[in-house]
Amino acid sequence: MTTTRRHRNPDEFPTIQLFLLAIVRLAEPIALTSIFPYAWPLIKRFKIGDEDDASFYAGLLISSFSLAEALMGMYWGGLSDRIGRKPVLLLGCVGTMFSMIMVGFAPNIWVALAGRAVGGLLNGNIGVIQTMVGELVTKPEHEPKAYSIMPFVWSIGTIIGPAIGGTFADPHETFPHLFPKGSLFERFPYLLPNLICAGMLLLSILLGYFLLEETHPDMQPRVFLPDDTFLSENTPLIETSDAMKRPAVDLRDENYGTVRGREADNSDTTRTKGQAKRPVGSIFCKRIMAVILALSIFTYHSMTFDHLLPIFFEDDRAANHALSGGFDHLSLFYSPGGLGLSLQSVGMIMAVQGVIALFVQAVIFPIMAERVGVYRLFIFVTVFHPICYLIMPSLLFVPDGLLYPAIYFCLAVRNFFSIIIYPLLLILIKEATPSLTVLGKVNGLAASAGAACRMVAPPIAGYLYAMGKKMDCTALAWYGSTLVAVIGAIQCFQVVRDRTREPSAEDGLGVAASKNPNTDVEE
Repeated sequence: MTTTRRHRNPDEFPTIQLFLLAIVRLAEPIALTSIFPYAWPLIKRFKIGDEDDASFYAGLLISSFSLAEALMGMYWGGLSDRIGRKPVLLLGCVGTMFSMIMVGFAPNIWVALAGRAVGGLLNGNIGVIQTMVGELVTKPEHEPKAYSIMPFVWSIGTIIGPAIGGTFADPHETFPHLFPKGSLFERFPYLLPNLICAGMLLLSILLGYFLLEETHPDMQPRVFLPDDTFLSENTPLIETSDAMKRPAVDLRDENYGTVRGREADNSDTTRTKGQAKRPVGSIFCKRIMAVILALSIFTYHSMTFDHLLPIFFEDDRAANHALSGGFDHLSLFYSPGGLGLSLQSVGMIMAVQGVIALFVQAVIFPIMAERVGVYRLFIFVTVFHPICYLIMPSLLFVPDGLLYPAIYFCLAVRNFFSIIIYPLLLILIKEATPSLTVLGKVNGLAASAGAACRMVAPPIAGYLYAMGKKMDCTALAWYGSTLVAVIGAIQCFQVVRDRTREPSAEDGLGVAASKNPNTDVEE
């Protein structure tokens, strides 16, 4: 499985392999987001607790996957450093497929929770895929484009996933002529969308097994190296996918993209003249932890949005006189109920949200990354991110004729900030990693931290929504997310870039660099 079947020029943009990796990646967001439209009615069908608390239990169901994923993220990242990226990646797809089938056949909440947890335990794909992208990309100027591909694929998945979940959930009610009374799909009304997603995962597993190449540096063919290269533990294949750690001027070095010299980088395991062997620095350094903390905060409030959106849209709408009376109160603290939309409408709205995200990822992000620069753009979108959550409760007071335009405006604002920030964080994580020998572990740590935040976000957001509903203030949950986003806006200034790196136009970021070597590349 880890044998390289064909040779690739390490200096070229890895279009084919990134395309194959994207295909393997695509089925996962489809599977994970398909549950969002029907998680709330699924919990109400199971009749767990008070119906007003369904949003809290729906959050537990969604977060059970992330809880298990958080526990195993670093393990799968470390295992991929030892046995290769491809086996771990495909195992994650198998685990997710098995999880979908279990949830589809779940007769009660406990089986559904177990199915989600099994999928999370076997899935370390987020960190592994980030590592594979880092190993495929050999030049800094390719990074903004390469690191935007997987979020782009995620956006496509968020179009298809909710559309599948919203359209094919409870098919006995939606398509009674195709799924008559007494059929399997009446007994298990949420089986069909899970079977469709499981079939897509199976296709991605087959394509990945036969066509995707292993990217682990120790498993690359010797043809990628100069003829006089002597391989040893002191000459790891670092520079092929981590050239950013050397000064940008060295991009013209004939040895770029091959191996690092013995005295090239103090952060790697090297042996210099008169020195003993130096270990790679700890991955728990301040610089790495600052980026991972920023990623964790973003993951938390982003997940609360994804969880609250269908609940807020599907919750019963308050009477018109009650909403109009809300202006007699302080509107910040008066926001009763939700928008009262159907499950199918919510599925299509979430699919349109994916289209918006796709446009932001494909068109807006490359332009802004080129003109503003990675670090400045990161600061900008993080500081203004709280706006996404502040504007959501105002939808309750929008006239019916303007409701859908207002919804899509709010979703456009949200996706502008959330879609842009994610590839920026991936680039910053790779820059902060001291050596490719620990890149899998660093990405595994980042995936675990993100999964932990995805685990706690839905139950907390669901609890705040349930509590706010009893107070005629469902906006309470949105304000909780706003507070966390404000904390992220403050913390983002703790994230720094490598100020020892000489700026160069060849960085490919399209930013005018200063001649001062002590400034950031964008300054």
